[in-house]
Amino acid sequence: MVEISVSQLIKKFGDKTAVFIPEFCFPAGEIIGLVGNNGAGKTTLFRLILNLVKADSGKVFFNVMDNSSVPRHGKDGETAQHISHLDEAWKQYVAAYLEEGFLIDFLTPREYFTFIAKANGIEKQDVEGLLEDYRPFLGDEILGRQKYIREFSAGNKQKIGIAAALLPSPQFVILDEPFNFLDPSSQNHLKTLLLEYKKRCHASILLSSHNLHHTTDISDRIVLMEDGFVIKNISERTDGAIKELEDYFL
Repeated sequence: MVEISVSQLIKKFGDKTAVFIPEFCFPAGEIIGLVGNNGAGKTTLFRLILNLVKADSGKVFFNVMDNSSVPRHGKDGETAQHISHLDEAWKQYVAAYLEEGFLIDFLTPREYFTFIAKANGIEKQDVEGLLEDYRPFLGDEILGRQKYIREFSAGNKQKIGIAAALLPSPQFVILDEPFNFLDPSSQNHLKTLLLEYKKRCHASILLSSHNLHHTTDISDRIVLMEDGFVIKNISERTDGAIKELEDYFL
């Protein structure tokens, strides 16, 4: 299991502070919904975590936990190896899909999935079996047709990117607006897929979404950002907490 913690993390673009988070931890084994209005800093935070942009200051740590006998954070039987961006090992635990630029659009979906599998040490003959877990989400429109990724609709590109992120079974998955471009049936398939994935792989999923309903449906924790700051960390999905979020966005 993997959790991600940030310390004194700051990113500015000119005079604007996009992210300023003194201390925060995204726990292991949870679906975490990151919500906030446009410009809150959600995507910038994801890019900082993934080392796609360089922080002005601060650190990101990937805490890889095992079941040894030394207590950690008050939890008996847990220890952690703390990995920073300086150690490339963090990449074996984390996967993401943020936007269409993550795709290789001159490949077919199967070629792309095979490429992702090879990059993660998965044998080519095992790819088909792994894709069966995602068939209800992807459908024959993607798995049954031989055409390039660039020829698919925005919604199907979204599906391909999400499935590719999950394919290597990472312990921590980051998804930016995963419900965007999806039709209602696909949105429901995705919610089921993410819940099953978390349970099967004991993984964390950090996702941002403007769709508060879908986010609260599946998230164990809701984190609210505003102007680059984390202003709420809601770990109990009570009616009062959900109402408070709804009122915030009125």
